Amino acid sequence: MTDDQHRPHPAAAFDALGAEYEKAFAGSRTHRHSLEWLLGRLAPGSRVLDVGSGTGRPTAETLAAAGHDVLGVDISPVMADLAARQVPDATFRCADIHDVPLEDASFDAVCVYFSLLQLDRREQAALIGRLTWVLKPGGYLVLATVPLDVEGVDAVFMGQPVRVTSFTAQALATVVEEAGLEVVTEEATLFTPAHPDARPEPHLFLHCRRPAATAPDA
Repeated sequence: MTDDQHRPHPAAAFDALGAEYEKAFAGSRTHRHSLEWLLGRLAPGSRVLDVGSGTGRPTAETLAAAGHDVLGVDISPVMADLAARQVPDATFRCADIHDVPLEDASFDAVCVYFSLLQLDRREQAALIGRLTWVLKPGGYLVLATVPLDVEGVDAVFMGQPVRVTSFTAQALATVVEEAGLEVVTEEATLFTPAHPDARPEPHLFLHCRRPAATAPDA
């Protein structure tokens, strides 16, 4: 059996957690601050892509309530179903983001909150590059992760087996810049999810912009 066959399916943990994930992270003030940062920069009726949209809360719900056109994509059918029921003003697709056709310069903003951690580093860098092209020039990408120097580590997240890969804060900033984005602001914090099996974890939020005058490198 290959290593990939041993690897937990990315959707499995979140299918099992369902609404428990939303409850565990509902107290993240930094996530709320990040959404406020984005809302303060979007024109009315902006088109926003939410990658790894989870239950739809708080990201899609907050953006849709402000009048923006939100498309959420999540690989977990349980999460996508919850989101569709909880946030009827947004559109949700149950799909792997790699399989979703996305036109260049078709979104004013892209949200990527903690949805890269089960991809390897090559996949993370490639996806950030692709999402940069999806942004309109002058558009914004907000990215949150757990900034650790780990690659392919088997771990337990809120009682569920996962395989985690991440970058240090400095390395992730380099990946983002090499994709053609500029980091406008960043915020780091320590957060403990409200779950009996959760532990304190570092969180990093990068607020980025695709420059209006230049395109990202191919």
